[in-house]
Amino acid sequence: MGDFNFNFKPPQIKLKPKVVIIFVTVLLVGLLGVSTLYMVDQTERAVILRLGKFNRITEPGLQVKIPFGIERNYNVPTEVIQTMAFDFKPENLIRSRTGNTRESIMLTGDLNIMNVEWIIQYRISDPKAWLFNVESRESTIWDISQSIINMLVGDRGIFDVMGRERDSIQLRGKDLLNAKFNEYALGIYVTEVKLQSIVPPAGAVWDAFEDVNRAQQDMNRLINEGREAYNREIPRARGEAERVVLEAHGYSAERINRALGDAARFNSVLTEYRINRDITRTRLYIEMMEEVLGNADDNTDLIDKGLSNFIPFKGIN
Repeated sequence: MGDFNFNFKPPQIKLKPKVVIIFVTVLLVGLLGVSTLYMVDQTERAVILRLGKFNRITEPGLQVKIPFGIERNYNVPTEVIQTMAFDFKPENLIRSRTGNTRESIMLTGDLNIMNVEWIIQYRISDPKAWLFNVESRESTIWDISQSIINMLVGDRGIFDVMGRERDSIQLRGKDLLNAKFNEYALGIYVTEVKLQSIVPPAGAVWDAFEDVNRAQQDMNRLINEGREAYNREIPRARGEAERVVLEAHGYSAERINRALGDAARFNSVLTEYRINRDITRTRLYIEMMEEVLGNADDNTDLIDKGLSNFIPFKGIN
């Protein structure tokens, strides 16, 4: 075997001072750009801290800050509607000190127990307050929301909560939540409170609730049927009434015109009668006979007024 040379030395790369200076300069410029420029999305506002103290809030777009950690930016989604669900399922719990999945069980004003699940939707209105005023933001929202909804449900009867007072609870809950969050300077605005599920416990209360639901459904069905019948019958009755009124007006006009015509004809005959009584009397008699006997059949016989003999003609046509 041949001898191996174990004195191998790697080649040494000699960098010129000019190259080193350029490399360091580019690196410093890159670090300076990265630590100086930051982007704020259209749905965000950026809170700037200078040496750990609040300095300003910047608008969306490409912004500049003092580099090397002197100023730090915290982007806050102020235009995004955020949702917190209070359905108390283990996979959806944001934070719960007890971990009890039956926290949605509430006591109503008439001492009934029911399961109430709801959501709140909110957006961050003050990014500075949101970041610095409250330490445990989500648990604070959770606890305040649960307290207010429990209070509103506890002031009402079970059937009011499930029925006519549902919208009132949602609107009142929104107002109370905003008032309480403003009191704590949490920096958020609640846009909606919505009750998702209101379920009574099993047993007599559930059976009564089902009876109420069926009664409400029957009531709504009967109301809809009544409205349908009203919309069908009332226009038809109005049309029939208008037709009868129009026919009455037409009949009235016809009778009036006929009466006026008869009166005019009578006046004209009266005038002729006064001029020549005999001729007019004879003409009226003939016209009357024509009117009476004009539609008579051939079997009609005429006799004299003394009933002694037949008049020598069968009829007048």
